[in-house]
Amino acid sequence: MPQLEIRGVCVHYELSVPILKNIDLDIFKGEIVSIIGPSGSGKSTLLRVLIGLLPPAQGTVSFNGKVVDYNSKTCLKELRDQMTIVFQQFNLFQNMSALKNVTIAPIEIKKEPKKIAEERSRFLLDRIGLSEKLNAYPDELSGGQQQRVALARALALNPDILLLDEVTSALDPEMTNEVLDAIRELSEDGITLIIVSHEMAFVREVSDRVIMMADGCIIEDGTPTEIFDMPKTDRCKDFVGMILSH
Repeated sequence: MPQLEIRGVCVHYELSVPILKNIDLDIFKGEIVSIIGPSGSGKSTLLRVLIGLLPPAQGTVSFNGKVVDYNSKTCLKELRDQMTIVFQQFNLFQNMSALKNVTIAPIEIKKEPKKIAEERSRFLLDRIGLSEKLNAYPDELSGGQQQRVALARALALNPDILLLDEVTSALDPEMTNEVLDAIRELSEDGITLIIVSHEMAFVREVSDRVIMMADGCIIEDGTPTEIFDMPKTDRCKDFVGMILSH
């Protein structure tokens, strides 16, 4: 059974302009699924639908066989206890240290004892190479370091699914590599990752599957080799060819 089952999901702008059109997608536990495509194709919108920031106009999303009721606060809380998202903006608390930024959610949301939350937070920050920055504040960290703190903060909630929405797009190349290295490390944990990214070499390296989107639709769904080396549609061929030639 898919961990996440998406059926007929549509989203519209005002005046009924479609953003997502009849999205059907199954994602299985432990998969690393990357979503690629041109700007405006609906990639980030799909992640926002999954996490409940943008309710679908029609269609259903099922998590572990149970349909998600995005109009229910209780259902949304249950979903967000098991699924978290990291955006391209770091959104760290500027008046808190790195350790405090990572620790606060488990304590406040999951009511974990402070000692347990801090131990796990220290472990996560150490794992992504920030053990020496526990007491540093966001303005004392580089962009790459702040994004790694954001990753650790999401993982501190121990989610079953982690959504990553263009987490390197605001970073320079050196900082981008820092964050991608951290994601490579995390991808070995068996957590389900759904990644929206324009870093094609990284997508090809870490993904089990790659989803190509264009104009609010899923154009192709296959292995990295199938998508990058043997695309079936002209739209995918054109996009991949253009990206890989730069």
